[in-house]
Amino acid sequence: MVKSKDEHLLVIRLSAMGDVAMTVPVLLALSRSNPKLQITVLTRPFFAPIFSNIPNLKVYTIDVKNKHKGIPGLYNLSKELKKIHFTAIADLHNVLRTKILKAFLSGNELPFVQIDKGRKEKRNLTAWKTKTIKPLKTTHERYADVFRNLDYRVELSPNDVLQPILPSTSVKKYLADQPLKTIGIAPFAAFNGKMYPLELMEEVLKNLNNTNQYNIVLFGGGEKEIKILKKFENTYSHCYNVSGELLLEEELCLISNLNIMISMDSGNGHLSAMFGVPTLTIWGITHPFAGFAPFRQGEENSILADREQYPMIPTSVYGNKFPKGYEKAMFTIDPQEVVRKIVTLLNN
Repeated sequence: MVKSKDEHLLVIRLSAMGDVAMTVPVLLALSRSNPKLQITVLTRPFFAPIFSNIPNLKVYTIDVKNKHKGIPGLYNLSKELKKIHFTAIADLHNVLRTKILKAFLSGNELPFVQIDKGRKEKRNLTAWKTKTIKPLKTTHERYADVFRNLDYRVELSPNDVLQPILPSTSVKKYLADQPLKTIGIAPFAAFNGKMYPLELMEEVLKNLNNTNQYNIVLFGGGEKEIKILKKFENTYSHCYNVSGELLLEEELCLISNLNIMISMDSGNGHLSAMFGVPTLTIWGITHPFAGFAPFRQGEENSILADREQYPMIPTSVYGNKFPKGYEKAMFTIDPQEVVRKIVTLLNN
């Protein structure tokens, strides 16, 4: 049912980057079907730009290191939130911090629904012995279920993506002029088990660079990653590192104007998918069946490690656990296969 104009929903999702980005298509669907609904997202300050173009949405930031640190800080946060007079709360995170916050807010007797993460099904999918390989409910649908359980109408559509952002001067310099196309590559992941080996990724870069047909933009994070990306930039004439060069809002603008993004099972793939950018993901010991594939990216947009050689894949949800001998599962993915897939998706 469509809610009244007085409804004000608090949505909680504090981390991580990819999980936060995956809320965007669902929030767009929620806003589209409930145009009178006011939405406030509780998240970390760094993630605020992700939500800047969603109708009727504001961001309330949590300071987990200082003001809202620990149980006393969460109690203070609950007092702040009570002043806003929300009519319902959707917890898309469901961790200890949000459980404590729920306890502090429960005196308001507000409808408070937390996400069902499907932990049991995911344990069965990632078991190292007997397992059933089948696709689980996507994280996007799990988010949507939270809103549905609060009696909001949410039906996800392929059109529930953000529009490209008009490039600023600082972003334009990384975008190719026609007829070249701009390819984004994010080669890193939180765990080695889901990161394509850098020597193989360099083969991909070399092949793409030597065609002289593409502008290649490299995304990363910390100092070690930046050092690697700058080496690629200095080696290949059509490669450009943006890590450490742009603010998040500028990176989002750049991502929204890519022709394609190549990502691991990690946050950058979800950032591009929330703009409807074709996104190719490379999977190691994790698997799209766990529900973390980028929004509306079909099976053809995933390249998987060889399960005939490594039949226990997926071995974990997050890529941090695997049996001995699975360290090199990603070496079963040929760089030429990656290049062919990129070219095919670009031509489509």
